[in-house]
Amino acid sequence: MQPAFLVRLRMLKQHVHALALACRHPRTPWYAKAWVALVVAYALSPIDLIPDFVPVLGAVDDLVLMPLGIWVGLRLVPPEVMAECREAAAGTAYRVRGALVAAAVVIVIWLACAIGIGLWLWAYRRS
Repeated sequence: MQPAFLVRLRMLKQHVHALALACRHPRTPWYAKAWVALVVAYALSPIDLIPDFVPVLGAVDDLVLMPLGIWVGLRLVPPEVMAECREAAAGTAYRVRGALVAAAVVIVIWLACAIGIGLWLWAYRRS
């Protein structure tokens, strides 16, 4: 018998995979797609809202914000679409290549934002 947290972790992975499929489903509303895209981007992002080195609070985004975002995403996607996507997610393995491409895109976006803010601050200090 597996520990309960491993079972929950496996379920969480299945939910994220199903949500990623639901994000591309044509019957998913635009607001649900936007929310799910934000949650998946945050999950793949190497930068956390609260850095992990901050004691106790650093784990809050991983332990509270991510499951909360997934829960909201599951509620926004229509039930029949979610059932279809869960079935598709259970029948296929998660593609690592797609996850790596998505992670690379998120990293490039974060770097572009950081460079933009840095240039703005540099220009602001010079004036």
